[in-house]
Amino acid sequence: MSFVRFAFAALLLLPLAMSDAHAEAKHRLALQISDNDPAKMNAVLNVAANVSKYYSDKGEEVDVQIVAFNAGLHMLREDTSAVKPRLKSFKQGMPNVSFMACENTLEAMTKTEGKEPPLVENATRVPAGVVTLMELGEKGWTIVRP
Repeated sequence: MSFVRFAFAALLLLPLAMSDAHAEAKHRLALQISDNDPAKMNAVLNVAANVSKYYSDKGEEVDVQIVAFNAGLHMLREDTSAVKPRLKSFKQGMPNVSFMACENTLEAMTKTEGKEPPLVENATRVPAGVVTLMELGEKGWTIVRP
């Protein structure tokens, strides 16, 4: 008889446990920028801001990683980025949005230019941009290229 009571109690608590797990789930979005195009980068930043606001308004958490590689790395370069003011405002106002800079691309630019290009201060280096996107996808992140 005690097994039946235990099973019944477990069934009653299951929806509660499921709703707690769902409430604690964090949304995860990875955005790709691989073009040296301020309009495309602004589209990426708009998506990041809109997604952040949407989930914030719902009381839910979201992490957004913007991964820059190939020509898109210019968007995270201190010396060539046309969107530096927006990047700074993201650092101040949206700590859930992070910027990933591809080291493979950085090494190629260093070789071509003769010195390592400076990155904006809120850029984090990753070994390879495409590999980072693949691994994030394998971990359940949603990957979007606006």
